[in-house]
Amino acid sequence: MTDDVTTSYPGQLSRWLIRLLGSPWLERLFELWKSAQKIIRGLADEGMYEVIYYESTLELLDKRGERALVRKHEKVRYLQNSIIAYQDQAWGDGEILINYRCTPGLPVDRYRPGKKTYILISLREVKNRGDEDEFNIEWEVRQGFLRQTELWEAEINHRMKKLKIQVIFPSSRPPRRASLVQESSQRARPLSEDAQVRLPDGRWLVHWETSQPRLHETYSLRWEW
Repeated sequence: MTDDVTTSYPGQLSRWLIRLLGSPWLERLFELWKSAQKIIRGLADEGMYEVIYYESTLELLDKRGERALVRKHEKVRYLQNSIIAYQDQAWGDGEILINYRCTPGLPVDRYRPGKKTYILISLREVKNRGDEDEFNIEWEVRQGFLRQTELWEAEINHRMKKLKIQVIFPSSRPPRRASLVQESSQRARPLSEDAQVRLPDGRWLVHWETSQPRLHETYSLRWEW
């Protein structure tokens, strides 16, 4: 009698597993688990704020590329409570971050763990989820754009709704050609004729913009002049 019961266990277990694996509720549980994983990944990428609008402008002040001015305008919405600081970042050749200035806030620290320099900006007040700020940041660059082929890039580190990159050239040295490069593909896409405009004072403006840029992507305006 005992041997018969013991022998029947593998068969019962097999039938139970077949019914379990074929049950609709197990499929629904698996789909729920996959959805939860997506939510967790999304929250991990959420960060302290999202960017509503980001505009990065490089102005080349002389035809040799020895002097330049960087201007950034960024509108952000905070996604967490009790935020008291904002982090800016910069990189490039030559001397960067000369005469750094920003509003609102006060730059209180800098550190450089690699090729980037991070600037810690004290907001001088507490921000909570849903609050918004518009940052205007400027600094000067020396000896930074001396080559015949150069680029100006924007790295997407936060969720962003709209991105605009532009470079202003002196009237005496306009760009000969310009293209947009995405780091993930390393393919250069020539800009249209509408992307290059001559300003009233004779200088040249090259610009590119997009909505919903890809998170963790780097977009570069590359030019020859």
